[in-house]
Amino acid sequence: MRRLIVNADDFGMTRGINRAIVEVSRQGIVTSTTLMATAPAFDDAVTHAAQLGSHVSIGCHVILLDGTPVLPQARISSLLQPASGQNQPEFRIKLGDFARAALSGKLDPEQVEAEVLGQINRLQDSGINVSHIDCHKHAHIFPAVLKPLLRAAKSRGVPAIRNPFGRLFPLPFGRILRNPKMWRRVAELGVLASFAANFKREVENHGMRTPDGSVGVVDTGSLDLDSFLVIVDTLPEGTWEFVCHPGYNDAELDQVRTRLRQSREQELEILTSPNAKAALRERSIELISYHDL
Repeated sequence: MRRLIVNADDFGMTRGINRAIVEVSRQGIVTSTTLMATAPAFDDAVTHAAQLGSHVSIGCHVILLDGTPVLPQARISSLLQPASGQNQPEFRIKLGDFARAALSGKLDPEQVEAEVLGQINRLQDSGINVSHIDCHKHAHIFPAVLKPLLRAAKSRGVPAIRNPFGRLFPLPFGRILRNPKMWRRVAELGVLASFAANFKREVENHGMRTPDGSVGVVDTGSLDLDSFLVIVDTLPEGTWEFVCHPGYNDAELDQVRTRLRQSREQELEILTSPNAKAALRERSIELISYHDL
């Protein structure tokens, strides 16, 4: 049996992304989304959440890099960009800088746990039934983040977490060779895969649930219908999460620091297309949400 959670990340980033996520959940194949507690369009996302329907799970898209915290600077100093401003503290922007801090023991685990708790609390205080957690840019790949993240989630009754690890192959090598960003991402994910065993062990130790892995991560920013069909054609037995980023490339998105712009509209088109629905049906892949995990 093959089951697939289709999760739209970045709920709350802009109103255009919020609108797109509602559309793909009602007209397309998205069954889950994760909400960013400190994103500019958070309140708008909470309003839109009621339109998603009970079949869609809503998780917390925890931000620990490239964003702003919910807690004051004094409580999370180890997580912040060096020389971060007092009035508007900011996390490290670059994933490489965050990775070096995580791997060198510079992140205070108590501060990580406190910030994650603050973000989950903001969703729950807004009436969101938080079904699961994941991290912006998959920051919970790193062991220094994972354990305090799991402690925080468990203490707030959140039962599940994204498994950020997945199968890198088979992949369309022609597209990878023509796209340096894609093959660089494949290489990075190959290195980070060494943390997969620790992830599985920690999730089990904390009594939480997780899918067998994630798919679509390598194609982030370059997804087209052909690559989507390759993903569903090669989906293994078990329960997997397809990570996607639908949205509208509008003036509001221009004000956000993100590399995903026009690709969001392309994903919106794919995820609402009859071809995507037909591909899943023809391959007997069951769509589920985190509620069904």
